[in-house]
Amino acid sequence: MRCPQCDARDTRVVDSRDLDDAATVRRRRECVACSSRFTTYERVEAARLLVLKRDGTRQEFDRDKLASGLRKALTRRPVADGVAEQAADEIETELRASGSSEIPSSRIGALAMAKLRRIDQIAYIRFASVYESFGDLEDLKREVDTLFAERGAPSELGAGEVRPAGRR
Repeated sequence: MRCPQCDARDTRVVDSRDLDDAATVRRRRECVACSSRFTTYERVEAARLLVLKRDGTRQEFDRDKLASGLRKALTRRPVADGVAEQAADEIETELRASGSSEIPSSRIGALAMAKLRRIDQIAYIRFASVYESFGDLEDLKREVDTLFAERGAPSELGAGEVRPAGRR
């Protein structure tokens, strides 16, 4: 490790502590040449995850992109701050635990929809409407009816009916 003061290579570890449930190690170091002290953080570099897109291309997995999509779906919904980041972390952990280095984008989308379905049903519908590219209102209505059926509450509308504008 190079000293940030004098650029010497000879440093020694003075103190070492685990952070974040042992995912990161904080080390206090001292330069043997100039005696200045500095802190370094070491994190295990995880294996690269590649996303296999629908068109056959491969892209490196981007956790921030996933979290951003989840945040957009959760916009103006009554959920705690950090829920999208936590869900993105859980999805990434599940993907890494699978042991595969190539993940189909459809798997990531399915995991995101499953998380959102448990967190907030409106956010789920928002995400699903973009991800699933509903072709028409019938597709959207079928998905909403499925949610109603899971909750045990029957839909107020009959098949093919659309709620009049302005009524809730």
